[in-house]
Amino acid sequence: MRTEDRWFEDYEIGESRTSVGRTITEADIVLHAGQTGDFFPHHMDAEWTATQPFGQRIAHGTLILSVAVGMTAGDINPQSMSYGYDRIRFIKPVFIGDTITVTAEITEKADHPKMAATHGYVHEKVTVVNQRRETVLVLTHLYLTNKRTEA
Repeated sequence: MRTEDRWFEDYEIGESRTSVGRTITEADIVLHAGQTGDFFPHHMDAEWTATQPFGQRIAHGTLILSVAVGMTAGDINPQSMSYGYDRIRFIKPVFIGDTITVTAEITEKADHPKMAATHGYVHEKVTVVNQRRETVLVLTHLYLTNKRTEA
């Protein structure tokens, strides 16, 4: 990991990056359940889920969200910070043993409404796919980013 300054003006609409894959394990699900208190049977009860439409346990949507965001975290940019996440959608279930890959694409840039001279928002569409190239999660990651200012 390195530190790299990227200002609002440096981001280009359409630029993208894709992660390597990561396989979701039973340990991931158990740890996430313990951290969040979400022991819903869809995640934890193999016998019960065998009788349900998916036929097996599914990973928490919030687990896949967390893992996916972590998979996009790379270089440190002192000129930008995460402002939040919009339009989060859990499209398909992720099962134990599925391998996810994440693509993040810059889709929009906008001036900050109150600090347009110094700050802007960068919108990054995050798409998570499984090993069958099925989209399992989509969200928009918003960054609050400094603009270059004249000295």
